[in-house]
Amino acid sequence: MEGAEAAPRRSPVRRLVRYGFLAVALGFGGYAVAGQWDAVVAGFARLSWPALAGSLVAVVAALLGAMLTWRTLLADLGSPLPPRPAAKVFFVGQLGKYIPGAVWPVLAQMEMGRDLGVPRSRSAAAFFLMMPIQLATGLLVTLVTLGWDRYGWLLLFIPLLLVLLEPKVINGVIGYALRRLKREPLERPLTRRGMLTALGWALAGWLCYGVHLYFVSPQGGLLFAVGAFALSWCLGILTFVVPAGAGVREVAMVAVLAPQLDSGTAIAVALSSRIVIIVGDLICAGLAGIAARRDSV
Repeated sequence: MEGAEAAPRRSPVRRLVRYGFLAVALGFGGYAVAGQWDAVVAGFARLSWPALAGSLVAVVAALLGAMLTWRTLLADLGSPLPPRPAAKVFFVGQLGKYIPGAVWPVLAQMEMGRDLGVPRSRSAAAFFLMMPIQLATGLLVTLVTLGWDRYGWLLLFIPLLLVLLEPKVINGVIGYALRRLKREPLERPLTRRGMLTALGWALAGWLCYGVHLYFVSPQGGLLFAVGAFALSWCLGILTFVVPAGAGVREVAMVAVLAPQLDSGTAIAVALSSRIVIIVGDLICAGLAGIAARRDSV
C-alpha cells in the first residue's frame, strides 16, 4: 500500500488499552441512557414496535453512509480499505464520541488504522474532513427542507463551507498543519472526484437520519423530519466538548419540533431519537468487529 506504515504487532499492552477504551466508551454510552431513563421509557411507550424497528434500521443505514463517507476520503488520500476492516475501524472508533473530549474517536481510528498500514496523518485527515462535509450537507439539507424564509440566515455559512470543501484549499491546510507538526506530507492530495463522492454519501446519510426521525415522529412529514434532524445534528457537531453533542442536539431538536409538537412530546421524541442512535452505534460496532475477525484484523 502506497505510503503505508508497516503494520506493527499488537502487544498485550496495546490490546489492554483497546479493551479499556471500549469499556469506557460503552460505560459512558450506558450512562447516557440511564441518566434519562424515565423520560426514555415515556418516549418509547408512545411508539409501536414496527416504528422503533424502522427507526433503528434507518439509523444503521445512516451510520453506514457516514462510514462510506469516511472510507471514500481515506481511499482518495491513498489508503483504500476493504469494507469489513474499514467498518471496524470507523464504527468501533466512533464509540469514543461518548467519552468526554473530542479526541477519542480520532485517536482510536488512528491506532486501529495503523494496524492496517494506514499512516496516522491520513486517518486524522479523513476524520477531520468529515466535519465540514457533514456541516455543509446538513445546512444545505436544512435550507431545502425547512424553508429559506425561516432558515435563510444559514446562507451566511455556505460560502465559507464551500471554500473549506475545495480540494486545493483542503490540501493546502493539511500540508501546512503537517509541516507545523514536523510530519511527512500526504503522498496523495484529495481530489474533487473523491470530495464529490463523499458529499453524496453524506447526503444519503441525512436522508436516512430523516427517515429515522419520521418513524419516531411522523407529524410534520418526511421532509420536515429530514431538516429537523439535520439542523439539530449540525448544532450538536459544533459543541466539541460535549460527548456526541449530548443535550445540545436534543435542545435544538425540541426547538425545531415546536411548531408540530407540544414541549413534552418533543422532549420524548428527542430522547427516543438519542437512544435509538446509541443502540445503532453499538450494533454497528459489534457487527463490524465480528465481521472483521474473519479478516484477522
